[in-house]
Amino acid sequence: MDIKTNSLYAQMQSMSMEAMGNRLPIGEENGMGTPPVSKAGGDFGSLLKDAINNVNELQQDVGAKRTAFEMGDRSVTLADTMIAGSKAGIAFDATVQIRNKFVEAYKEIMSMPV
Repeated sequence: MDIKTNSLYAQMQSMSMEAMGNRLPIGEENGMGTPPVSKAGGDFGSLLKDAINNVNELQQDVGAKRTAFEMGDRSVTLADTMIAGSKAGIAFDATVQIRNKFVEAYKEIMSMPV
């Protein structure tokens, strides 16, 4: 995986653990009992936008590799194409799960009495 994908995965795992009320395993904490904070900063909207753009880039990459492989480009192997497809599929599935959690949280908030 590339650095962007690893960073996205680490952020999603951290948010998932936090949402479930669990703490991160020893070694992934910052020594004060709290998960490490991203130094990249930015608001949640920009982080979400970056994550969606990353998923889009992965899907475009796999599309280009599949086309190149089907056209007989010898620089693209079947293994490269399958790995890119798996990465794009996993990233998309994670994005759909995040969207589902947002919709669930939105519905819960909207049903609260004011």
